[in-house]
Amino acid sequence: MHKQLIAMSIVVTALRASATQGAELPRDYPIRPVPAHQVHFADAFWRPRLEINRTATIPASFQMCEETGRIENFKVAGGLSDEKWSGMFGFNDSDVFKVMEGAAYSLMTHPDEKLSAYLDELVGWVAAAQEDDGYLYTAWSARDRIAPQQLRCCWPREDKKWLSEIDSHELYNVGHMYEAAVAHWEATGDDRYLNVAKKNADLLVETFGPGKIELPPGHPELELALVKLYRATGDDDYLELAKFFVDIRGRPTDDRPQLWGENRVDHKPLIEQDEAVGHAVRAIYLYAAATDVAALTGDEALSATVDRMWENVVGKKTYVTGGIGALREGEAFGKNYELPNDTAYAETCANLATCLWNHRMFLWHGDGKYVDMLERSLYNGTIAGVALDGKTFFYPNPLASGGDYVRSKWFDCACCPTSICRFIPSAPGFAYATRDDAAYVNLFVAGTAELELAHGRVEIEQKTAYPWEGRVTLKLTPQGAGQHVALKIRIPGWARGEAFASDLYRFADESDEHYSLTVNGAAVQSEVEHGYVTVDRAWKAGDMVTLDLPMPVRRVVANDRVEADRNRVALMRGPIVYCVESPDLESGKVQALSLSDEAPLATQFRKDLLGGVQVITGTAPPDDNSETGATVPFLAVPYYAWANRGASEMAVWLSHTGAK
Repeated sequence: MHKQLIAMSIVVTALRASATQGAELPRDYPIRPVPAHQVHFADAFWRPRLEINRTATIPASFQMCEETGRIENFKVAGGLSDEKWSGMFGFNDSDVFKVMEGAAYSLMTHPDEKLSAYLDELVGWVAAAQEDDGYLYTAWSARDRIAPQQLRCCWPREDKKWLSEIDSHELYNVGHMYEAAVAHWEATGDDRYLNVAKKNADLLVETFGPGKIELPPGHPELELALVKLYRATGDDDYLELAKFFVDIRGRPTDDRPQLWGENRVDHKPLIEQDEAVGHAVRAIYLYAAATDVAALTGDEALSATVDRMWENVVGKKTYVTGGIGALREGEAFGKNYELPNDTAYAETCANLATCLWNHRMFLWHGDGKYVDMLERSLYNGTIAGVALDGKTFFYPNPLASGGDYVRSKWFDCACCPTSICRFIPSAPGFAYATRDDAAYVNLFVAGTAELELAHGRVEIEQKTAYPWEGRVTLKLTPQGAGQHVALKIRIPGWARGEAFASDLYRFADESDEHYSLTVNGAAVQSEVEHGYVTVDRAWKAGDMVTLDLPMPVRRVVANDRVEADRNRVALMRGPIVYCVESPDLESGKVQALSLSDEAPLATQFRKDLLGGVQVITGTAPPDDNSETGATVPFLAVPYYAWANRGASEMAVWLSHTGAK
């Protein structure tokens, strides 16, 4: 591990030690995530994805950023190139920053001299593009080098900085720059990029706030990034500015007398909102930032607001795959219970944003239901956004297709591929968390982790074939003999008879299978509290915990208020949502398939299919009007893996005969 990462871990350990001696920690989340660089995935599901992201997705995305001029724009703005500034979107800069962030995360766990040298070169070009006062936005700095026909929303409507923020994405871009800079600093210990971020953030502190320019970012993201920069530097000004941007949204000012409306989540103050509306990515980034600000400032009104918004999103506006954003128009939330399947947007960026928000909600409340929702999106709606080879991508993620939907190599608006670059290598950071001497096991992934607890370090080795098998073994090695640890193991809602973290979806069938837990072979009787069972004891090296989670195939039905899913059924096994795809159906007519309550369903692992997947098999009438009694065999595959064999018909929700 890099010296910088070790030093940061020592600081965290010292702070926790001081807390046990009566010193008060700064206000923050009561639960702390175990950083991604301290978690080492070694399984057959996630480890290959991390490697594909490193060797395919990140290099391909950097290449596209070069081919489309996104990287050249920094050299143009910095006077290092005679080319024209090119691009159609004001958030082109952010695409480069996001891939840089993903590359930095990758370096934390996989040193790569070539990638490190390339990042150093990029940091130099970004620094060159920064103006003397800290301002950084290539479209403005190179505005005399732009071909007018290439412009869309990046050009300010007024000949002034900032005041066209509704369209320009000046603040959104630098938000992603801050996140990349912090990740680069954590990975390398080199503070050049971090200093670029700080210089820009100091300019924002001077420019925005009460009595200064009073308007929010057109696209929320900077708020999250300011909090991350605050954590890295300890500069309170960055946290205060994040809170200002959260609070000013939805409040008219002289600089923005006319509110920007629902699509920009600027229709009324956040603390007055009770329904998720508008652009889904903007909304979830804002809610996640508000959760950060509430935790760090103790703002109770803001805390109550994010709780209320979570209940609305999870209770009325989330797909069974964990995807959000029902409408293509405006990439927006629909009305309550408006969840169409074939026209579902469920943007990849929005889906992974829900993981970020749910993780924060868990750190705030310590309830497993938030990790249940994180897991739902992580294993379904989010990774569906990238092909198994890591080279092509979905922007929307519909739950039904007539056969004309395929992943793309790139997009003019490339937010989704570049978001995948940074999200995948950060996923190990969701797996474990700590609070004093409590250790939370949130995700079941084979590998090892080092957890810093109040009274010493604990190493955990996890073995499992999850998500295909439900057996999980945990071997603990405490730093000291007889070290006391309260081990909190999440029991997923789906293993407790709950199909979803709300009444939006439920299991249509019963299961008499139950989870079991043993310590060193002896059964443990422990009630589930807030989604976790707790094994609280003094541990010795080699102590073994075994969790068995039953994984029967389950039928899922939607709340009757979801019109698109009435008289339909979906299939789940463990955390995985399934779909039927035309290559696996003799007729290829997926939309005509129906499934009865009585039809037996079986499951098997197919190592020869889609990189190795657990499939569901059964028989069903070819359509719900069949009077012959004939049935046809079908095979269901994980939703995340669909469209990896070319264009195909697909459906998550099948016609349900014998609907209750």
